[in-house]
Amino acid sequence: MKTRITEMLGIEHPIIQGGMHYVGFAELAAAVANAGGLGIITGLTQKTAKDLTNEIARCRDMTDKPFGVNLTFLPVMKDPDYPGYVKAIIDGGVKVVETAGNNPQQWLPILKDNGIKVIHKCTSVRHALKAQKIGCDAVSVDGFECGGHPGEDDIPNMILLPRAADELEIPFVASGGMADARSLVASLAMGADGMNMGTRFIATKEAPVHDNVKQAILAASELDTRLIMRPLRNTERVLSNSAVERLLEKEQQLGADIQITDILDEVAGVYPRIMSEGDMDAGAWSCGMVAGLIHDIPTCRELIERIMRDAEQLIRQRLDGFLDTREAS
Repeated sequence: MKTRITEMLGIEHPIIQGGMHYVGFAELAAAVANAGGLGIITGLTQKTAKDLTNEIARCRDMTDKPFGVNLTFLPVMKDPDYPGYVKAIIDGGVKVVETAGNNPQQWLPILKDNGIKVIHKCTSVRHALKAQKIGCDAVSVDGFECGGHPGEDDIPNMILLPRAADELEIPFVASGGMADARSLVASLAMGADGMNMGTRFIATKEAPVHDNVKQAILAASELDTRLIMRPLRNTERVLSNSAVERLLEKEQQLGADIQITDILDEVAGVYPRIMSEGDMDAGAWSCGMVAGLIHDIPTCRELIERIMRDAEQLIRQRLDGFLDTREAS
């Protein structure tokens, strides 16, 4: 299947594995790349730029296919070593960067000068148009269903994707609620050039996370995520657990007076304990509503091949079958 995204990124299938904290390691990125999609290493999971250099090299040892690096620009008191991370990406020969968070404009010249394609994650049409204006090569349009940070507009993909298609000239991929062939075909029908999957790729054999995490996704339904940090206008969709319920109680009790310091126990530094150690009540971790559509733990190759096979069947048989091919009398 060829789309503007497969042509731009040099990949076989229009499927991207989104950057995920303490999930997007070399093992997963390489597995997705070897299966014909675009794997993504999560840059800020690596504690230093040198660590990222080593992780890129590890991935390079496992695949000769294109892969990318996610670089999230965070609104924090002390910035990570972004110049160091960017240098590691360039020196490592990475040709695709997925940016997220704050506006990446200041980093675009050096990335573009080194032949790197930039895909920016956006949760609204206006942000996507801004990304297009500043020179991003493509955008990932994230609907309200997505795990992680869905923005503050609460627009689901059935509306957001067609709106993006109406407005954008650059390619875009659909993100949020993506799990299978139906997701891909629907995204293409609404104007996207492919899809980005996060939560679905956590529940794969190669995802380097504790089995408790994968089993929690399998056990969850579409009703088991919660929105936290809404009063702070930093909304995050996470899987429900005891820590999340405790956090929501704090939000209700403190109301508009809540500060980030009030919920640090539930959100700060919890990812290693959850993803590596399998402590499922350690704190809040990003998970999409799409958990309700995930029922197995395949390899990345099995997953991607199944999606592409079923997508072709959907297009050629189910959708084509709705057309009235009888000649007009």
